[in-house]
Amino acid sequence: MKKKQQQHPGGGADPWPHGAPVGGAPPCLGSCKRRIPLLPFLRFSLRDYGFCMATLLVFCLGSLFYQLSGGPPRFLLDLRQYLGNSTYLDDHGPPPSKVLPFPSQVVYNRVGKCGSRTVVLLLRILSEKHGFNLVTSDIHNKTRLTKNEQMELIKNISTAEQPYLFTRHVHFLNFSRFGGDQPVYINIIRDPVSRFLSNYFFRRFGDWRGEQNHMIRTPSMRQEERYLDINECILENYPECSNPRLFYIIPYFCGQHPRCREPGEWALERAKLNVNENFLLVGILEELEDVLLLLERFLPHYFKGVLSIYKDPEHRKLGNMTVTVRKTVPSPEAVQILYQRMRYEYEFYHYVREQFHLLKRKLGLKSRTSGPPVRPQFFIPTPLETEEPIDDEEQDDEKWLEDIYKR
Repeated sequence: MKKKQQQHPGGGADPWPHGAPVGGAPPCLGSCKRRIPLLPFLRFSLRDYGFCMATLLVFCLGSLFYQLSGGPPRFLLDLRQYLGNSTYLDDHGPPPSKVLPFPSQVVYNRVGKCGSRTVVLLLRILSEKHGFNLVTSDIHNKTRLTKNEQMELIKNISTAEQPYLFTRHVHFLNFSRFGGDQPVYINIIRDPVSRFLSNYFFRRFGDWRGEQNHMIRTPSMRQEERYLDINECILENYPECSNPRLFYIIPYFCGQHPRCREPGEWALERAKLNVNENFLLVGILEELEDVLLLLERFLPHYFKGVLSIYKDPEHRKLGNMTVTVRKTVPSPEAVQILYQRMRYEYEFYHYVREQFHLLKRKLGLKSRTSGPPVRPQFFIPTPLETEEPIDDEEQDDEKWLEDIYKR
């Protein structure tokens, strides 16, 4: 019986009825045309193609918008590449021998009662020594600015002779929002309760430079208010010891948006984002020497030799004159209440502290604590040598308090 010839899918008899020979596909015989189907995972419709193109377009536009909106300053991007993307846990060797780019625009929007007088005194010495332009402001009592005030201040800063380091008590400014080049930010914070207590007692009793200087700053403060017991202020919920007066550090990093002044998750998360995107370093006052070491490492053109100046006996003597006098520690119950009222401040403080220790490990600096920071039931602060008096920027806050006490 004659075997039926197999038909080729394209028509006609299949010249290889038993399959193609081993070693590859056969050459086409005559004028035959073989159709090679696409692999299943490469098949897509016109609709799928359009979706892919639309996704790519959105990504490109988003990336362009992010860059036009500022994004991280170029120096911070270079620094991240320099430090690498490791978890820091296995990096025990010295940092690579690479020279970081030199940022010519640095802003220190210093937080009140967080060592700013100490750092500014060092900057005055360093600016003479290294020849950079230290730009300060005559306005000390305005941290929150209108849109026009922001534009004017950014314009004045941006036109300063470079390299410059600008310092002022002011909440974070977004230069790129007004078409300016985003500078590199630095700052220092401290334990929120410790900062609050230093502020509370300085307003009443001043520091070692002369107890009478507090009379000049708060001349209208009544005697019963001046000698108000700190525990009574906290437990009886006086305005000076309650929210939103205790929401102080986060607005310096959140920015000028009205919601940055309201204690809550929105301001907290925005402050964290700005720390990651715009701040070269946010240190903690409790480890000031390590902060100065890192500043010298990252910004040698500004801070080279800063630690030797800081440790000089004459400089330390000047620093000790700014320690607040008559400072007492409130009861554990009162501190616990403060801790709860300042929970957002503590969330931010612990976040910054963890990031600071992470950076120290990356560069081979050993932290004082071996594990993650403990969040205690309550925190009793200890006095620091670097405490300094409140700056004039607090005068608007004092006026606010005086008006309340007069009611």
